[in-house]
Amino acid sequence: MNFDRMVEDFKRHEGRVYKDGYHKPYKDSVGKLTIGYGRNISDRGLSEDEALYLLHNDIQDTIKELKQKYYWFDSLDDVRREVIINMAFNMGVPTFAQFRNTIGYIEEGHYDLAARNMLKSKWARQVGIRAQELAREMESGTAEV
Repeated sequence: MNFDRMVEDFKRHEGRVYKDGYHKPYKDSVGKLTIGYGRNISDRGLSEDEALYLLHNDIQDTIKELKQKYYWFDSLDDVRREVIINMAFNMGVPTFAQFRNTIGYIEEGHYDLAARNMLKSKWARQVGIRAQELAREMESGTAEV
């Protein structure tokens, strides 16, 4: 059995919905949510290993975006960097960028004000305990977990 040839056959036969450099979910011919090369995520879903692989990649992508956008990002301590990564991962870097006051406070080292400002947002109301934990970590510079 030639596995590489089989992969190429499957890629050709299964097709893909690919836009802006990414595979996009689509409904197959019988209405099943599918992604990639025929992965029926409606019925099969993802294994824990697959989900963790995607999570690691998504975190790395978020970090890369943040480093490109904020010159001061790497100068923060680990915990505060992780808070920003967590927020940006959750809402996307473009939405995080709309937190202008919070970002300004972080940039100036006013972490207490940044934390208070985080908790005033619609995002904080939406994510609840997550926002409370991240705000405490932003203010203290100490991880809770």
